Amino acid sequence: MADIQWSDGAPIYRQLKERVIAMMLDGVLKPGDALPSVRQVAADYQLNPITVSRAYQELADEALVEKRRGLGMFVTEEASRKLLSTERERFLHEEWPLVLERIQRLGLGLDDLTRPLRTGGAE
Repeated sequence: MADIQWSDGAPIYRQLKERVIAMMLDGVLKPGDALPSVRQVAADYQLNPITVSRAYQELADEALVEKRRGLGMFVTEEASRKLLSTERERFLHEEWPLVLERIQRLGLGLDDLTRPLRTGGAE
């Protein structure tokens, strides 16, 4: 799960859950892939196993992972589709209005916003 920096702004179980979701969206974790065991994650990141279990349980409650008795937790087949849909909705309703407000406040136009794309990121 790479190096994780925990912030004080949200419960650790929620941050862990968001990290797993990001890995699914990025294609690092694909449908059918096993999640690292609760014990392994707890040991690697010095977390309480209950914290890891809570994050995994929320992922299971949302049908993003499924528990296979004796084998562990696995990414479901529909996880990518579900996540993409819910993350797009969340972005459009929660994040985009704030971005748009900032764009308007700064008086930026379409040309300003697309210039980095046309110049390869260099000014």
